[in-house]
Amino acid sequence: MKKYSRLQVAVLIPCFNEELAIAGVVTEFRRALPEASIFVYDNGSTDKTREVAKTAGAIVRSETRRGKGNVVRRMFADIDADVYVMVDGDGTYDAASAPAMVTRLLDDYLDMVVATRLDEVAGIFRRGHKTGNQGFAALIAALFGRQLTDVFSGYRAMTRRFVKSFPGYSTGFEIETELSIHALNIRIPMVEMPAPFGLRVEGSESKLKTTRDGIRILRITFYFLKEVRPLLFFSCLALGFAAAALTLAYPLFVTYLRTGLVPRFPTAILATGLMLLAFISAACALILDSVAALRWEAKRNAYLSEPLPPH
Repeated sequence: MKKYSRLQVAVLIPCFNEELAIAGVVTEFRRALPEASIFVYDNGSTDKTREVAKTAGAIVRSETRRGKGNVVRRMFADIDADVYVMVDGDGTYDAASAPAMVTRLLDDYLDMVVATRLDEVAGIFRRGHKTGNQGFAALIAALFGRQLTDVFSGYRAMTRRFVKSFPGYSTGFEIETELSIHALNIRIPMVEMPAPFGLRVEGSESKLKTTRDGIRILRITFYFLKEVRPLLFFSCLALGFAAAALTLAYPLFVTYLRTGLVPRFPTAILATGLMLLAFISAACALILDSVAALRWEAKRNAYLSEPLPPH
């Protein structure tokens, strides 16, 4: 990091009710990245998170709209820096890994380095979380390309040009999924680096709700599939409608060939309607694919309009 000492590095810490952990997080990142500015964005905490963070030496700001996505969008808009390190304020991520992440980002001319979490303590992940992470990673790879092993990591080093090109649609914990999909969509250079992952500070509780947030992440994944790859999304709909229509129409067609009659007229109407929906979906796929290509060019140009960090 010494050869990059003139760079502006910002550590961005979104947090809510992390009074027990935030002082340690700020202190550890001040030690790991002494040249960095440490920003803590409080999201309506009801404990002493703000006071503790300020005493520890952080620059404390607030975002009143609840949800991690709202906080991240606000941080990205407010802070000007060459390099950004985003990390949760719960004390589970290893601050000592930050210099290596930033150095890798700059030495290899990357735009994002994602810290993949090492399960160093038995049972550190809640039941189903590791399986869910792997499942979503496989789904996102199938839909958007390139396998990421930890799409939900809240610990990332990023360049200014990536941060300032990120639209930030999400409002909650699905923000990491959006970061990953946006990076894959505009095809930025990025890598993953393993980093230790520890237990939360005793007495603090995770804000992640497995079922609720899992549904929100699944919903946002398919929302971005529609926005980013409408040809695939609407083509699948068209095939589904067409398959249903043909399944319903086949016995009617066989009966008609044998008798010259259509005995189940409502079924014939339904099959016709489903086939019309198939054609409409196919038309939407072609039209919206052209629109998506224009939007991709706009996002790519916004990304390229920002310079790389000076080397």
